[in-house]
Amino acid sequence: MRTMPLLLSGLTLALLTLPTHAGEPAPAGGILVKSGQKIVFLGDSITAAGTAPLGYVTLTIAGLKANGVEATAVGAGVSGHKSNQMLDRLERDVLNRKPDWMTLSCGVNDVWHGAGGVPLEQYKTNITAIVDKCQAAGIKVVILTATVITEDLGAANNQKLAAYNDFLRELAKDKGCQLADLNADFQAIIKAAPKPGGLLTYDGVHMNAAGNQAMARGVLKAFGLDAAQLDKAGEAWLDIPNSVELKPSFQGKVQMTLRQKNRLDAIAAKHKMTTDQMVQLLFGADLAGGAAPRTLEEIEAFLDRTDRKDPAAVLQEGFAKRVDELKK
Repeated sequence: MRTMPLLLSGLTLALLTLPTHAGEPAPAGGILVKSGQKIVFLGDSITAAGTAPLGYVTLTIAGLKANGVEATAVGAGVSGHKSNQMLDRLERDVLNRKPDWMTLSCGVNDVWHGAGGVPLEQYKTNITAIVDKCQAAGIKVVILTATVITEDLGAANNQKLAAYNDFLRELAKDKGCQLADLNADFQAIIKAAPKPGGLLTYDGVHMNAAGNQAMARGVLKAFGLDAAQLDKAGEAWLDIPNSVELKPSFQGKVQMTLRQKNRLDAIAAKHKMTTDQMVQLLFGADLAGGAAPRTLEEIEAFLDRTDRKDPAAVLQEGFAKRVDELKK
């Protein structure tokens, strides 16, 4: 078996030639979080996944750093958890860690789990207790409204979720908490889209790349970042190392930044194929005879060729020849 440390050597080389735009961080200005502070992100599976390279937790910290604030994140997301379970583990996962801030993302499972969920009045009691205990410990709280349960805003669960989010907005006002109104942000994005579905989530609930970015922008707004600072954060996200991973075959992978992935997406779209299809084609060409293009210009020229051989066919032909030789 042939292996490559970074796989797709030609593609990797091409990616390394793409520019990055990491600049000097701007003064923190009116940002509420200060360097050296710790933020606990309390939540469910959305928050658990938020610590991935392009998850909203990671992006929030990167966005602060891009604007001159060096904060520390502590992920406290547990898949499937609802308000009662978050209250039960609050001391262990939040209070004992002595953070300066806590972000609270809770509500989707309380509704989505149906009969196994948490009724609104009990939810109000649980969330209020979480906020009260944190504030009593000197922890500043950012309340996140729950995002969506499917991207069909008229769906029954989204209608039911509205009352939970209305409560969160009122609680933030009453308790003097920062509010990240993610549900309002998501609704605005979905309503503005020409074709709904798959805009912010990959399954109606859990975030895709765009959903994580929307969540992070909402949290950063709650932390006091203005429009220019949010744009600076978004620019920094494009250059997080190894944040995107493509797997052209079972035996390897290639990692890149989001900026590099966006460039590949544009090339693939120009040639009327998906990025995965393009990467598999280039990978196959490399395996089929070491003839893979090694710069972006060569990739473009390779994809433009009408006489290029199908790498899968070349590989199959070579395999068949080896089998015939073994039979002799």
